[in-house]
Amino acid sequence: MNLTNCTRITEFILVGLPRVWGMESVMYASIFLLYILSLMGNGLIIMIVIKDHHLQKPMYFFLTNLSFKDIGHTTTFIPKMLVNYLSENNSICFFCCIIQLCFYFLFGVTEFFIIFLISLDRYVAICYPFRYATIMTSGVCLKLAIGAWFGGLSSVLYQQVLTANLPFCTSNVINHFYCDAGPVLKIAGGDTRLIEALGFLVAVVVVVSSLVFTLISYFFIVCTILRMPSTSRQQKAFSTCASHLVVVSLLYGSVFFVYLRPTIKNSSFSMTKYVSILYTFITPVLNPFIYTIRNNEVKDSVRRMIGRKVTGLRNI
Repeated sequence: MNLTNCTRITEFILVGLPRVWGMESVMYASIFLLYILSLMGNGLIIMIVIKDHHLQKPMYFFLTNLSFKDIGHTTTFIPKMLVNYLSENNSICFFCCIIQLCFYFLFGVTEFFIIFLISLDRYVAICYPFRYATIMTSGVCLKLAIGAWFGGLSSVLYQQVLTANLPFCTSNVINHFYCDAGPVLKIAGGDTRLIEALGFLVAVVVVVSSLVFTLISYFFIVCTILRMPSTSRQQKAFSTCASHLVVVSLLYGSVFFVYLRPTIKNSSFSMTKYVSILYTFITPVLNPFIYTIRNNEVKDSVRRMIGRKVTGLRNI
């Protein structure tokens, strides 16, 4: 095919979610509900951490970053998907797709760095409790968070610039419910091997290395917990670690299935759409509950906030 005479596509058509006959309205209503729950849960965490000085600690600082990431990640594609469903028009403009692709992977890659920072914070808190305050200072935490976001941006920006300059001539139908790298590159013309190689390299370096360091952190955490003389402290520490590991299992399991593939052109993305639902819809909703449902400090903060609201209403 002569790509020099290519008429550049100005918009893409998104295939959308896997269809269940007669259940489309229920599926999209469920997605809308999950999106609202994600906004409320993650927004609540951000609000109470900012307002309650008792929660202005490294763990909650990193958790706030994770909540901001979840809000940004879901907002990148869910509102557009819902608007397309209501208008019965599954199109997205070319540059909107590239922007969506860029922000989606910015938030996605940054999540792995934040998950690692949370595990690092727990490692220092449990393994070096007496040095925790001097190691995890506010300045160090801020630098780590900035590094996580910068690492996410630098990991994906060059790939998206290359993707934006690819010719799209033969097809504009993306076999997904948002602009994902694999389905977009599958319909692209020209040589995509460099972009695929960069994407695979980022997936291996970022995903695998963050998983390895996270598991190493929890290995030392478990070893330290087992040496604790107090059974109650052991149970509390294990409870915290278990909730974090649930997030790690959901996130890494689904991402390994979807993104750790060396070639894209010959891949079918029908099955990956089902797996994508797990980490695009479910995980952002579960994160606030998994990290806080057994956390007494967060519960106490919510009670204090409600108590202040009730007192304020009584004084009116």
